[in-house]
Amino acid sequence: MPRPSSRVRTSNSELLSDRAYVAIRDKLISLDIAPGDTIDEERLAAELGVGRTPVREAIKRLAHQKLVVIYPRRGSYASEIDVADLESICDIRERLEGLAAEQAARHARYEERQELQHLLAEFNGCTDPTALLELDTAMHRTVHRLAHNEYLRDILMQSLDLSLRIWNMARERLPHLEHHVHSQAEVLRAILDRDPQRAGELAQRHVREFEDEVREMF
Repeated sequence: MPRPSSRVRTSNSELLSDRAYVAIRDKLISLDIAPGDTIDEERLAAELGVGRTPVREAIKRLAHQKLVVIYPRRGSYASEIDVADLESICDIRERLEGLAAEQAARHARYEERQELQHLLAEFNGCTDPTALLELDTAMHRTVHRLAHNEYLRDILMQSLDLSLRIWNMARERLPHLEHHVHSQAEVLRAILDRDPQRAGELAQRHVREFEDEVREMF
């Protein structure tokens, strides 16, 4: 029987690393791994059913995105949250979320527009606060992908993740969650209407409202 090629082994390793990355990222964003907590590689590897290597690779990626801090010979820790960073993060997001929405309105294909329709249908039937926040995140990530610009998507992915950590820290005190998600649903409707200008304006307003609401809590 022929041995698996090195290319197959590399692909399997990358898949495991990607899986570990998404799982650990979500724990950091949701604050399941709290700011300042030690990143326990062994526990995470066992929990995710992968080896230590994919976990280490995922942690390096997360450090590059400022979600993790690595100290040589001391270990890895979830980065602290500094609300003072909110303005800088939202300044980037306001402009680039608008650009992504404009590009999605121009370039999203038929099957991708069906994805947006599905997300809107989920929103229309959703009342659970946790599910609403997950939908808001899914809407953002979908728009980033539908812009068909991987460099833009990568920048927005990092800034969105950092924003979500701040949001989750303040969410118990934040009012009007449904209104906030509704404004992102309006962005999707403008994309479906193939209206780049309106999609961009609504996306920028959505980020400004997020910043204003969080700032009121601190």
